[in-house]
Amino acid sequence: MSDKHLLIVEDDGAFAKTLRRSFERRGYVVEIAADQGAVATALAERTPDFAVVDLKLGATSGLACVQAIHAHDATTRIVVLTGYASIATAVEAIKLGATNYLAKPSNTDDIEAAFGQTDGAAAGNVDAPLTNRPTSIKTLEWEHIHQTLAANNFNISETARQLGMHRRTLARKLEKQTVK
Repeated sequence: MSDKHLLIVEDDGAFAKTLRRSFERRGYVVEIAADQGAVATALAERTPDFAVVDLKLGATSGLACVQAIHAHDATTRIVVLTGYASIATAVEAIKLGATNYLAKPSNTDDIEAAFGQTDGAAAGNVDAPLTNRPTSIKTLEWEHIHQTLAANNFNISETARQLGMHRRTLARKLEKQTVK
């Protein structure tokens, strides 16, 4: 029996199965949870050594799952995957207990490297490149919109109300934003 237990929290069944197969080939015992309720059930049965959590689970945020996993066992190595990357959500994920934060698409190699298995401890990269590129107004706007959206559990109507814009305007802005 493997000593590497992995919990994948992902609502996209096909992607979750692909990750499962890939990690099982690497010797992990993998369990999949599609929502916060399934995470609670999985944690009641077994404490994972590692977790991969999608930031957006249907209409809810995966940040609550990160918090629950970290509260259950602070030594669990948690990597958040998202197609909605922003500085605000990355900071919140780390504050709630995530070890690392990766933008989609990320493969098994990226995720395993983010777990930091080689050093056994969370460590930053002192050689990370520093950039002089100023943040654009559009990027700042997108980060503010996404932060407000996440705070409202991805409720478009409430987010639009808080931002003082029409719901359809917000929906158009969200559709135009490309995630790299």
